[in-house]
Amino acid sequence: MSTSKRDIPAATPGKVYTIGFWLMCLSSFLFFMSFNMLLPELPDFLTRLGGAEYKGLIIALFTVTAGLSRPFSGKLADTVGRIPVMVFGSLVCFICGFFYPWVSTVAGFLLLRLLHGFSTGFKPTGTAAFIADIIPYERRGEAMGLLGVAGSLGMALGPAIGPQLTAATSLNTLFYCSSGLALLSLVVQGTMTETLPVEQRQRFSWKLLRLEWDEILEPKVFAPALVTLLCLFPFGAVLTVIPDQSLALGLKPADKGLFFSCFTGASLVVRLVAGRASDTYGRLPVLRASAALMVVSLGMLVLAQSVPLFLAAAVTFGTAAGLNSPTLYAWTIDLSDETRRGRAVATMYIALEVGIGLGALLAGWIFGNETSRLPYVHGLSMSLVLAALIYLLVGVRSRKPESPSA
Repeated sequence: MSTSKRDIPAATPGKVYTIGFWLMCLSSFLFFMSFNMLLPELPDFLTRLGGAEYKGLIIALFTVTAGLSRPFSGKLADTVGRIPVMVFGSLVCFICGFFYPWVSTVAGFLLLRLLHGFSTGFKPTGTAAFIADIIPYERRGEAMGLLGVAGSLGMALGPAIGPQLTAATSLNTLFYCSSGLALLSLVVQGTMTETLPVEQRQRFSWKLLRLEWDEILEPKVFAPALVTLLCLFPFGAVLTVIPDQSLALGLKPADKGLFFSCFTGASLVVRLVAGRASDTYGRLPVLRASAALMVVSLGMLVLAQSVPLFLAAAVTFGTAAGLNSPTLYAWTIDLSDETRRGRAVATMYIALEVGIGLGALLAGWIFGNETSRLPYVHGLSMSLVLAALIYLLVGVRSRKPESPSA
């Protein structure tokens, strides 16, 4: 018997997490592992192509197209459907991973990074809206935490496996494996059914790509978007300079992903409890704690002259991110209208991409391949997170989550 096009129920009695939820977690795991496994190797790859001075663009270009595509993915998620938006994102990731081995120029590499960014501009937007559709309000923070665990596992295993796979086989093998994982993510999504209400659905047409101003940014989610931008700036900076900082501290090339593994491992553990904490005590108290921890971790990176302190900073940074991410997702959805949920999520993601992109771009410029400048990179990140903490303390009102109808 076929299901209706409302498809996966929001929640059945006694069963909050349906098969659709766990399949989405699996798809997210495969997707994030796909492109994150490339990150430790891309700076060296670009250097061999003759573009060492463009390392900051590896992340920055990726986030440019991700950010620019968010308004479109948000609108399409609210009109065409969550699943088509996710499928497009995974398809872009599959195609781009396949073409890295054929790149032979700096310009070609940078163009491919630009195109690759469309993947994260679409897939996570559809995913967050899908999860919000199938999980009841009172478990939303917890669900976003579990989804984050799946994504973080991919982010942790990817950078850890990437250098090892490259050392054991070849860089081209790494690229093809990345492409294959994106394809698996696409296949998993193909087993799922749409959650966008039938009355909202439209057939895709090119006119849907024409945007009005109120379809680009959702004003109701300004507060979580601002905090996202400020707190994600350090992530873009870390992605850009940590491989070089790892080598400067004496780690072997094959261990360049160790910081990311420690960071994501800590994030995984925290995400299992952070979402439920924000459901119980409120989004703002959890976000304040995460921002304070992030300030501490960045201060540790400023001072890091040894591998133990460097990895301790990774664990602290991961703990902060584990508290921060699912809570920001849940806070964004709390403030959004149901009919504009995709656009609200897209607004938060635009802020995320701007934060990561600016972090990567400025980190690459400040760093300039001079390890003596690394403290300035982390110091700038620390000042922006401190600004986010002050805003969370005095700029917004704290309260426990309320029902949407309250």
